[in-house]
Amino acid sequence: MPHAPKSPTLPVDAAQLQDLLATTFAPWVQELDLVVRAVQPGEVIVALPVGARHVHAGGVMCGQTLMAAADTAMVLAISAQLGGFRPMTTVQLQTSFLRPVPKDAGEVTLVARVLKPGRNLFFGEIECLLPDGKLAAHATTTYALL
Repeated sequence: MPHAPKSPTLPVDAAQLQDLLATTFAPWVQELDLVVRAVQPGEVIVALPVGARHVHAGGVMCGQTLMAAADTAMVLAISAQLGGFRPMTTVQLQTSFLRPVPKDAGEVTLVARVLKPGRNLFFGEIECLLPDGKLAAHATTTYALL
């Protein structure tokens, strides 16, 4: 007997992902004040405001903030791919920092893309872009659905 085709996932919009940020993530992640700018299946664009609490003594945004934002953006991209949130965990997050984010940058744009969705593992990448479009950091990720 032939298998029935999988039903397509319902599209997720930016407002739904913004609500996911407000209701699902830990309070300290919510304090990043991420804003979902655009979404399509397997890809999101998120804005990260550069605030004083994310800038270290060197006058630039700390890497921990960028990594937390990248990790969060990827959860949103996977949720967009799946048509909604499913519990998952980060298996791997590899980040390369290419140039500093100055304290007066305003915001960083994160573009998170699912590169390969799987039954249990998802692979992705995140670009962290300065306002002038230059790449500040690049991350690759692996997530496991729980």
